Amino acid sequence: MSARFLFVSARPEIEAVGPEYASVRRASGLDVDRLDHVRADVDPLGDLAPERYAGVIIGGSPFNVTTPEDRKSTVQLRVEADLARLAERALATDHPVLFTCYGIGVLTRVLGGTVDTVHGEQASAVEITLTDEGRTDPLTAGLPVRFDALVGHKEATGRLPDGAVLLARSAGCPVQVYRAGTHVYATQFHPEVSTDDFIARAHVYRHHGYFPAHELDLFIARVGAASVTEPRRMLRRFVELAEARSLSAV
Repeated sequence: MSARFLFVSARPEIEAVGPEYASVRRASGLDVDRLDHVRADVDPLGDLAPERYAGVIIGGSPFNVTTPEDRKSTVQLRVEADLARLAERALATDHPVLFTCYGIGVLTRVLGGTVDTVHGEQASAVEITLTDEGRTDPLTAGLPVRFDALVGHKEATGRLPDGAVLLARSAGCPVQVYRAGTHVYATQFHPEVSTDDFIARAHVYRHHGYFPAHELDLFIARVGAASVTEPRRMLRRFVELAEARSLSAV
């Protein structure tokens, strides 16, 4: 039986949910029969056991973990608590989970690192550089030392958690990819989107502050001219590694 995976989305904007799942499915190479989908903003995760799946992928969100607690919605508070429990379970069992975008902030806080607003990046394509560790890590070793990725975030990991291994950075954001343990990973950039996907998402989030709303046409021209291919290879590699681990455990 083929290994099954889970995608956990945390976007309240319904018009962005389906396209994000489709982006993850295309980039990972998983068909709909192998990639389950849970909307954490709608369905509480409770004590979901990540080990029920070969691997789990956590999607992005306009939520920010740095928002003061008394200003977070009830939904955001629940989502963060659920994702934190999932992270703790994955770390305890060293189970393959990939936290992306908003998810990296949740994982960083669980691990005791610092999330702040100093290294936010407006929505754009930026150059990512692998660290020495990133050049040899199973997830990123097959990527070029420098490649472009699509970002758009108001907060980022300011201090890497103790024991975590930094795999990639950018000029504007010192922590773009890291590993915790052997099989838990986090990326600040969006590994699943093509430039077309990102442009479509920009229409949904035009007024969310990720780029000047009046510059949408300029944003589309800049992103449309970018060549972004390697992050999706990384997502597929995560699936391959999780599948191999699942098969070896049988």
